[in-house]
Formats: sequence, structure tokens, C-alpha cells
Amino acid sequence: MALLLRTHLKLARSSIKENRTRSFLTCLGIAIGIASIILILSLTGSVSKLISNEISDIGADLVVVRPSTNKDAVTSVIEELTSSSSFQKSNLLIKDVEEISKITDVAAVAPIAISSNTLANDDNKVDSATILGTTVDFYNIEPLTIKNGGFLNEKNAETSVVIGHMLSLLLYNTSNPVGRTLEFMGQRFIVVGILDEVNETINFDNVDFNNALIMDINVLNKLTGSTQIQQINVKVANTDALEEVSTKIKDELTKSKSGDTNFTVAYGDEITHPASALLNIISGMLALVAGISLVVGGIGVMNIMLVSVAERTHEIGIRKAVGASAYNILMQFMFEALILSILGGLMGIVLGYILAFFVSVITPFTPYISWQILIVTLITTVIVGIIFGIYPALKAASKNPIESLKHYR
Repeated sequence: MALLLRTHLKLARSSIKENRTRSFLTCLGIAIGIASIILILSLTGSVSKLISNEISDIGADLVVVRPSTNKDAVTSVIEELTSSSSFQKSNLLIKDVEEISKITDVAAVAPIAISSNTLANDDNKVDSATILGTTVDFYNIEPLTIKNGGFLNEKNAETSVVIGHMLSLLLYNTSNPVGRTLEFMGQRFIVVGILDEVNETINFDNVDFNNALIMDINVLNKLTGSTQIQQINVKVANTDALEEVSTKIKDELTKSKSGDTNFTVAYGDEITHPASALLNIISGMLALVAGISLVVGGIGVMNIMLVSVAERTHEIGIRKAVGASAYNILMQFMFEALILSILGGLMGIVLGYILAFFVSVITPFTPYISWQILIVTLITTVIVGIIFGIYPALKAASKNPIESLKHYR
């Protein structure tokens, strides 16, 4: 059996070497499909790992409350993308923050109300800047670092703001404008703190802190008149009471909203990026496109194998005449199809990670490499080789030896 396998491998290798260019182009078709899958899985895994690491850094003492439509993820994402008033769907209110803060074992509560508006000072103006309304507890919950100055406190919250690193450069052309003022909705505020640069712009809060202005949520509510809270972060004093506090928050909010349960309370591994559903949908669609290109590559394998069968009809007749069975012929051509597919898969893995590293240069996503991805990819290439190699192999195995001997190339 081992001798027979070695013979099949030797014959397949010999056939591939005789047609190097044709074999390379066939492998390239498989490689493109595999490279696309590797790139998608690598970037998706990178985002998931980034968020998981962030949650791990925060610790196991966080509960997150978000608005919910009680619909499936796909429907919710589509509604958010197609609705012009997605921020107005939240049923979370400032009074909910006050109710949650009264619950036993709750150490800190920080709402997140996001809006977009124009910021200006005497020299520069930034249109559509991210405005984040929250409380002084926000800094005690989030893994943020103040580079210059300090954070909001009870004394200065009404007249002060904290801004991100990039926003500081855009408004003041410096990373240390502490003490200077800016104008927001006709009111002047003093910059009391500058956040240190955040390398990972993707986070579970869905906020780019480098380009954000942080202010007191009550002040933001007075200025805009209709603040909508997109998220409430709750820090629990005792991690052992995490599940109990989560249940109490859900019960308290349900009670205060007269039975309305259009919100979710998550903790631990349940805390994910608000756009994770959208990420999964996009990844699925891209994987489908990559799958189609892989099918095209598989058809290329089938096509080249059919050509090979036609060219080697005389050889098949000779092998059958000297005693080779239909099974031997079948395995010979199946091995050749598998080798082409696996070689294409290996080329695709290398190409996929080269593309992933290239993408990492222009995006904040580092390539994610895992043995699970490699195993899935290799299994996929074997399956493609079997599926698209079986028909040519069966066609070769079913040839009549007498008719085959009459055939000349």
C-alpha cells in the first residue's frame, strides 16, 4: 500500500513538473480564493482579539447596559444603517443612571451619550466633531490615560471639557492646550485635560477617543435639549456579585420603565463591540465572495485535470493493459488533483498573510495568526481537491483500455 501511494505521488509530481506553467496557473486560482479567506479571517480575528483584550484589561467588574430592539442582529444592523434617527431609538435616560447608582455593590456608573457638532476656538474650527456626554465616574471605569491636565470633577464639570490627542492638534496645533478655551453651541468651555493617544480606535464603547470631546452629560443635555444615551457602563465593587448586580439592574430598569425591556444588560464575554453584528455580516458576505473565487479555482483544477486525462489516454490504456485497476487509475488522478489544490492552498496562506501584513500598515488591525485558521484552510483545500478532482478521476478510471491504446496524443 505504501509503495502504491509513493508511486501515485511520483506520477503526480512528474505530471505537474512536465506542465509547470499550466500547473502554476491552476494553483494560482486556488491561491487567490484561499488568500481572500485568510485575509478575512485574519482581520476579523484581529478585531475580536482587540476587543477581548480591552475587556480583559478593564477587568471582570464591568456591566454594560445598551438599548435593544429585541430583534435579530441582522435586522437591527439594517435598521441602524437605513434609519436617519438611529440615535433617537434609545430608551435609556439620565434618570436610569441615577437609579443604577443606588443599587448595592455598584461602585461607579458612567453613561455614554454621543453626538456630533462643530467645535471652534479663535484660530481653528472642526466640523462634525464627536461629542461624548458622561459623568466624572467615566475616568474610573475606562482604561484611559490623561497626558496633560486632569479629568472632569464635581467642581469644574459645568464649565470644562477633556479632548482627545488628535482633536487637540486639529484645534490648537499642540498636544498641550490645557487652560485654553473652545466654543461649543455658543458656550465657552475650558480645556482641563488631554487624553493620551489611543492606538486601538476600535473599542466596546464605539468611540474614537483620539478625536472626541468629553463633557458632563447634564451640560450636554441642556445645550442640545434631547440627549440620547447609547450605553451605560457600570463598575461593580465586588466581582463575585457581578451576576447579581446585573440581574438587579435589569429588574430595576424594567420596573422604572413600566415593563419596557428594550435594553440589554451584558457582562463578561457578553460585552462586545456595538458594531460586532455588522462586522459579522460584512465578514460573512466577504467570505461568500471568497468562497465563489475558490469555486472558480476549483473549476480550474477540474478543467486542467480533464485536459490531463485527455492527453494521457494512451498512458491510461497501457497501465490498464499491464494490470492496473480502475481504482489505481482513480487514485492516480485524485492524488494529482489534491496536490494541485494543496499547493494552491499553501500559496494562498502565504499570499493571504502577506496581504494581511500590508493591510496592517495602513490600518490599526494587526494580522491574527492561529492554528485553527491554518487547519480550516488546509481542510478546505483538500475538500476542493476532492470535489473538483473526482469527476476527471472517474472519467479516467472508466476508460476502455482497448480504445485508450488506440488514442495517440
